[in-house]
Amino acid sequence: MKFCNQCGADVEKRVPEGDNRPRHVCTACGTIHYQNPRIIAGCLPVHGDRVLLCRRAIEPRLGYWTLPAGFMENGESTEDAARRETLEEACAEVEIQSLYTLTSIVHVNQVQLIYLAEMPVPSFGPSEESLEVCLFDEAEIPWDSLAFETIRQVLRLYFADRKQQRFPLRHIEIDSNAFHSARVHD
Repeated sequence: MKFCNQCGADVEKRVPEGDNRPRHVCTACGTIHYQNPRIIAGCLPVHGDRVLLCRRAIEPRLGYWTLPAGFMENGESTEDAARRETLEEACAEVEIQSLYTLTSIVHVNQVQLIYLAEMPVPSFGPSEESLEVCLFDEAEIPWDSLAFETIRQVLRLYFADRKQQRFPLRHIEIDSNAFHSARVHD
């Protein structure tokens, strides 16, 4: 950030009085510009014993598989965002069951919420955001072609939890060494 969105003057990065983190502060009007994590909401759609994955038609990770998810919009709940993203990316309607994973992706300032969702009717298809949409059983998951480490974590947890028929809310933290430092909590 270079300029204040209130008055257009230059900003500098410093710790404001009474704060403990560097912020962009306007040199003229004193406005403090806070930057907060972005929220990603999505679903793990399940039909029978299979899960729905989308092959991305957009960057990042064009051509790789993922769960339907994306950035939450203003004016919607996290559940509404998850349903919307599933409809936009997979042309599928789902019934939200419960929040399944909450992942802090510290190094990119994001929080990802994945809801366990039932897909009552196996009606789905590609969209502008997906090259292909398919149902996979556990043995068919394209593990080497998954777009994101967070999705790999969610799917591994799901298949392990499915064996126990117990789906607790999982808290995952991934730091800058994402492939080496994922921590999972029930």
